[in-house]
Amino acid sequence: MFAQGFKNRGRVAGIDHGGVLAIVNQPEVIVLERRYSQDLQHTMDQPSPEKSIIALGPWLDTPAGSYVKAWQQARLDMLTADIFGFNAIQIGLPQLNALQDSRMPNRWLTDTHVPNGDVAGALPVVVAHDFAELPFASQSLDLVVLPHVLEFAQEPHQVLREVERVLIPEGQVIVCGFNPASMWGVRQVASRMTGKPFLPEHGEFISVPRLKDWLKLLNMEVNRGHFGCYAPPCATEKWLQRFRFMERAGGRWWPVLGAVYIVQAIKRVRGMRLIGPAWSKKPATSRRGVPATNRIHKK
Repeated sequence: MFAQGFKNRGRVAGIDHGGVLAIVNQPEVIVLERRYSQDLQHTMDQPSPEKSIIALGPWLDTPAGSYVKAWQQARLDMLTADIFGFNAIQIGLPQLNALQDSRMPNRWLTDTHVPNGDVAGALPVVVAHDFAELPFASQSLDLVVLPHVLEFAQEPHQVLREVERVLIPEGQVIVCGFNPASMWGVRQVASRMTGKPFLPEHGEFISVPRLKDWLKLLNMEVNRGHFGCYAPPCATEKWLQRFRFMERAGGRWWPVLGAVYIVQAIKRVRGMRLIGPAWSKKPATSRRGVPATNRIHKK
């Protein structure tokens, strides 16, 4: 269906589902034919395996959610500003604009559905798709950001396999997630017993060592890792502010116990060798004749 190879990086988006076909070179808006719009709306109204991540959006408006969102936004702005290329994609969670400081000319946001209204400060959703099936050509993207996508996906391994497919060699992926080995993770486990979870209920939080193993199997080398939000899991802004001093202390004394983490990895291709510029070489000299003599045999 899609063109293969690095030479087709300009053609980064394509959809062919249920009679809807949209292939664009630099998609900012996906235009669908009117006769299929009702069928598409009916499809999006059906229950989706990825709809559990939608609960994370309203949670980010809570005091604890705003605390997490502010830390992640600042860290993502710092990371994406130093990654260069042409095409960058953020998958899911439009409440977080992970690409606002990226220098890439083409930046897009995709999700499982198109929101009814624009989310303030976020890129518009240009493609609606299943997280486990990315509608992009192989080796066409330089950067993919997954904000809490793996935790709410039914097949997180398949999502990572798709990300590896669409990334170019030396392309990068950034994964955001909740850390189960933290006070927030312990409270989430305990609160499930009472029926009042502190974090979104259906998230299956992935530890950093486990995520590193998954990335290693896909030949993705972890480049950076960051932990943050060391304050206890408080539900009110007042108590979160009181424990702000733990942000600096946690980063120094218990750095791997932050409530959230960000992992950055690079796609490595075995056997690939970067070819440098063709330096000018000394031209070959013209051929010269060499005298030849016959050996004389005397009798």
